[in-house]
Amino acid sequence: MRYFINLAYDGTHYHGWQIQPNAVSVQQLVNEALEKITREKVNVIGCGRTDTGVHASYFVLHVDFDNEINDLDKFTYHLNAVLPKDIVVYETRPVANDLHARFSATAREYHYFLSKTPHPYLYPFTKPLVKRPDIQNLHKAAKIIAQNTDFASFCKAHAANKTNICHVTESEWIETDDLLVYRIKADRFLRNMVRALVGTMLEIAYGKRSIETLQQVFNTQNRSKAGMSAAPEGLFLTGVWYPDDIFEQSSRLPFPVQ
Repeated sequence: MRYFINLAYDGTHYHGWQIQPNAVSVQQLVNEALEKITREKVNVIGCGRTDTGVHASYFVLHVDFDNEINDLDKFTYHLNAVLPKDIVVYETRPVANDLHARFSATAREYHYFLSKTPHPYLYPFTKPLVKRPDIQNLHKAAKIIAQNTDFASFCKAHAANKTNICHVTESEWIETDDLLVYRIKADRFLRNMVRALVGTMLEIAYGKRSIETLQQVFNTQNRSKAGMSAAPEGLFLTGVWYPDDIFEQSSRLPFPVQ
């Protein structure tokens, strides 16, 4: 039987989601926790990949078990009991065997958090602003991003992507008293894409390049023409959508932004 599991994690101490040699990942620890509870050998499949140091406040995985789970709430409780405290499971739901955590997802959402001033509680999950950015140029840049579909200039160099095409449905900057937040929603994302977009927009907002150069960067389809990637600690995967109403879906934010 196939199950979808909805969880969140603090990525600070992990080398991303995906299992890799000689480094601890979130996927590895979830596998180990599930095997301890079910006594079955499993390999969970995530809705996507997060890089080293990146967080997820809304993440979905699927896993196949030989045996049915009789009490889903009890199962979730026991899973949290054996997982480290920086990985938390919220829900476990049975699904059709043809649903896939990654390939069945119709949209994903990320938020990048910047703190306006140094903060003792926000610092592990935000990147402090160097200086006051040009907010109007950030808004203009967000609109330009939403008008483009080829993100070759904003993905990790030499990444093995079948396509660099992503359909962005929402792209905006949100400002609160303490935070400056970039929010983007699309059908898919490339590796390092959001951090590269944020880093490039900040260079524009700091006056290091003009707003007119952003579309030129898209047109070059060359990663070296874009800005430096923003630091990983400010980035959260905050939402994943599916055609079937598996979970009560809305973005799960680590901090209020409205």
